[in-house]
Order: sequence, then structure tokens, then C-alpha cells
Amino acid sequence: MEHLELTQEWDKVFPKSDKVNHSKVTFHNRYGITLAADMYVPKDAEGKLPAIAVCGPFGAVKEQAAGLYAQTMAKRGFLTIAFDPSYTGESGGEPRYMASPDINTEDYQAAVDFLSVQEQVDAEKIGIIGICGWGGMALNVAALDTRIKATVASTMYDMTRVNANGYFDSEASADARYAKKAAMNAQRIVDYKNGTYALGGGVVDPLPEDAPFFVADYYDYYKTDRGYHKRSLNSNGGWNIVGCMSFMNQPILKYSNEIRSAVLIIHGEKAHSCYFGRDAYADMIKDNPYTDNKELLIIPEAVHTDLYDGGGKDAIPFDKLEQFFKEYL
Repeated sequence: MEHLELTQEWDKVFPKSDKVNHSKVTFHNRYGITLAADMYVPKDAEGKLPAIAVCGPFGAVKEQAAGLYAQTMAKRGFLTIAFDPSYTGESGGEPRYMASPDINTEDYQAAVDFLSVQEQVDAEKIGIIGICGWGGMALNVAALDTRIKATVASTMYDMTRVNANGYFDSEASADARYAKKAAMNAQRIVDYKNGTYALGGGVVDPLPEDAPFFVADYYDYYKTDRGYHKRSLNSNGGWNIVGCMSFMNQPILKYSNEIRSAVLIIHGEKAHSCYFGRDAYADMIKDNPYTDNKELLIIPEAVHTDLYDGGGKDAIPFDKLEQFFKEYL
């Protein structure tokens, strides 16, 4: 397994709480990739605790939104980890800045493996939180991993849908997909000749005056003191141009209506991405005999990144998350 050099000083975009103990941990997935995580444990905790693994947003690192969620839930009585996915942040995997529907699903399952064997964890009470693109991934994991008892998808993207169809399904045609695939396959030849992978670019900087609102929303988080982090793909050079290629023809939510465990989907009313959450919920409950433990919660007036850090208006419904996990874990 890989040996990782982990940053020991506090380098999160949110303040450290004096109500939890924080430590760095590592674990491996079934592909042999070593993953890095921050563990948060309630101070003076006794007995075995319910546990939650947190990841996201897509292209972010654990020092950003995932860590905020993890630390906050630890203050509320859960043992939590926020982890970097394979090929990103402090986690292992080469080449860097690649994403995979399969390997990233496995990352979550590896986190469950890790939590299941911790002395302080009740292995029958494990849940997950996925933010942004990792919200869709979390639903995919919930359909696969029967050990997961409760799942929260916050301000979610379906990364297979957005890659195949574009934003707002504006490229949902065979011709549009063919053009994108042709461009990426041409880029593969260039990358192979160069021996390196070209980056696609993170959030645009400087922000154009005519940028769509959702681009400005991302800029306001990833490119300012609010959320910038030196290891975050979105804050810097982004994914490789071909990094998300395999998402284009692999619908990750195909079996979401077979999820038996509890699921809470949270989205902002004004989020550009809200259609992902609404549609995912509708697909999840269609012909599913297990709907009593499924819920869609729309946060009034909230935009996409408000559910990353609260947006200065406490938009993240942590009381609801605590209630949900305490009920189902």
C-alpha cells in the first residue's frame, strides 16, 4: 500500500472546534489505493458510536465542505470521517486528477470497511453523506452497500447525467455526445504523446462579467477566502480533460429505486442543480416498496453552494441531519 505524507497542521477553510478530537487517518480500497481522511470524534465520548463517512463536493477536498459537515456532525454525537477520493487531495492513486464511477463508489465502501472495524464504532450504525457530485455517488453506494443504514445527498449532482447531457440537459443528443467523445479521444492521443495529462481548468478566474449565475456561485466559494484551498481541483487547475470520460455512458442511479435503507436528499430551492435532486428522488421512489424512509427536503431561497458552508445564512439543516441519522442509525 502507498505511504502518504499527511499535513498535520490545521489547514481547513473552517475553524477548529474545541468540542471534538481531530486526527488524520488512512485506509485502503479494494484497488489498493490508500485514502486520506480526517477523523472527528466527540470529546468525552463513551461506548460505541454511530459513524458517518463524508465526501464531496466533486473536485473539492476534505478540508472544505466535507470537513465542515463531518466536524459538525461529530459535535452532535457521531464519529465521522471526511475523506479525499482516489487520485485527489492527500489520497493516493496515479495519475492524479482522475475520476471513476466505479473506483469512487469503492472509495465510499472502503470508508465503510474502515469505520466498521474501529473500536469506537457500532458497525451496525454507519451512514454516509455525499455533497454535490458525491451526493449522486452516495445514492449509488446506498444501492450497492447493504451495510449503510442511512444516506444524505446534499446539493447533489448526477455526474453521469451532467457529463452525458451537459448542464440543464442542453447537450442531450447523440450528436452532442459524439462530438464530446471525439474531442476527448483526440485529447487522449495528445496526452499519450506528451506522457502527461492536460488539465481542463478549474473554476474560471477572473470571473467574466457575463458569467452564468452558477459559475459565479462556484467562483464565490472556490476562488475566494470563503472556500479556496490549495489542494482543491476546483480552486486550481481542475480535473484532467479526460478525467471524467467514463461517466458519459455509465448511469450511476440505475438501481436507486432498489434502495431499502433511509435516504434524505437536500437541495436549495434556487440552486441551478436542484433538478438533479428532484429527479433523483422521483426515480428513487418510483416502484420502490421502501419509501417510508425516503425524503426530499428543499431549502427555501438557497443556492447550490449555500449547502457547502451555509452561505452565511445557516442554510445547511444540521438539526434535520442530526434527527435523520439518530432515527435511522
